[in-house]
Amino acid sequence: MDNSPTSLFESYEQDFKSIIESIRGKLDGEAKDQNGEQRKATLRRVDMEVEEADEIISQMEVEIQGMPQSLKARNQIRVKTNKSDLSKLRTQAKALHATATRADLLGSHAFNTSAAFSEEDSGSQRTRLLAGTQTLTDSTRRLEDSHRIALETEDVGADILRSLRIQREGIVRTRDTLHEADASITRASGTLKGMIRRMNQQRVIMGAIIAVLLILIGFILWSKLSR
Repeated sequence: MDNSPTSLFESYEQDFKSIIESIRGKLDGEAKDQNGEQRKATLRRVDMEVEEADEIISQMEVEIQGMPQSLKARNQIRVKTNKSDLSKLRTQAKALHATATRADLLGSHAFNTSAAFSEEDSGSQRTRLLAGTQTLTDSTRRLEDSHRIALETEDVGADILRSLRIQREGIVRTRDTLHEADASITRASGTLKGMIRRMNQQRVIMGAIIAVLLILIGFILWSKLSR
């Protein structure tokens, strides 16, 4: 089995596209046709698949770091496109969540209003209707605030992921620099050993030359003294 970064990246992307198709099918089909608890259950499954797709994106980014430089730029564009597709589906899912919640609130309000009309006089009915309208307005505002906070939280999470990615790239660059320094030290050590070896050879040659000169000098002196 090929476990190279490029092969793993392709495998992760196939899994991602399969999940994206599943999410799109639920949002464009089941979630729009269903109501009540069925729609909520479908949207919960969508949320789980969105999280799974987000994890796969993170794995794809990790695999890119181990690729040759010639492949990184192209695959980073693919990851960016996949992120954009996932972001659009996440936004669509949030809109359907909001619609489902609003439908529940309207249904509850309609039921309470009908009961009030059947049991109370017209003055009390108006009071309850106004109170129900105010409650619906407050609930809608709270829902919008929750949606805004969720978007802000998502932005913060994205910033954290970008920061972690930058730090990881810095660590990878530092590791590469250390590898290059280690290689340079190894080459310098080899050069130094060669110089020492040549120095020792030169010392032996010099010693031999000096010995020969001493022998010649001794021989000359002996020749002169023996005459």
